[in-house]
Amino acid sequence: MAKIGVFLSQHRNSNDTLDRLSKGSFDVVLVQNGVYCAAIKENGQSSPVLGRGTKVYAMSEDLVSRGIEPSQVASNVTVVNFDGLVDLIFNEFTKTIWL
Repeated sequence: MAKIGVFLSQHRNSNDTLDRLSKGSFDVVLVQNGVYCAAIKENGQSSPVLGRGTKVYAMSEDLVSRGIEPSQVASNVTVVNFDGLVDLIFNEFTKTIWL
């Protein structure tokens, strides 16, 4: 099965496209303002993006530039730098999409 890398660049409470993807067929990469999903809780709840049973990655450079320390992200989010992202793209994903 093809593994899709889904890049989220905005902080949202829901995403219809993610809801339509098959569980286990994709991983989420939080970039730009999407990294807010990794740390900000609304009404005491983590972002729904984190509870989908998929691997979630957040770009360390985007976290730091927004004043979020990597230690502040949810425990189920893996923080990666640019080199780590390149490794993911070439070694883990057969396709990528940007939302």
